[in-house]
Amino acid sequence: MFELSTGMIRGLGTVVVFVAFIGLTLWVFNGKRGPEFAEARLLPFADEPQPDTTEQPATRSTRS
Repeated sequence: MFELSTGMIRGLGTVVVFVAFIGLTLWVFNGKRGPEFAEARLLPFADEPQPDTTEQPATRSTRS
């Protein structure tokens, strides 16, 4: 019958990881995912308060 050696198991593991890497690379660089990634790119800023545009900006005077 067929005997699995340590080298064969390591080789199969390398092939599995390589196939997963290629699949992930194709998924990331797929053009259809552009809008989804553009939205996700702004997520770190989602909880920041938006500036209030109704207030007049404070001006500083240079006179003492």
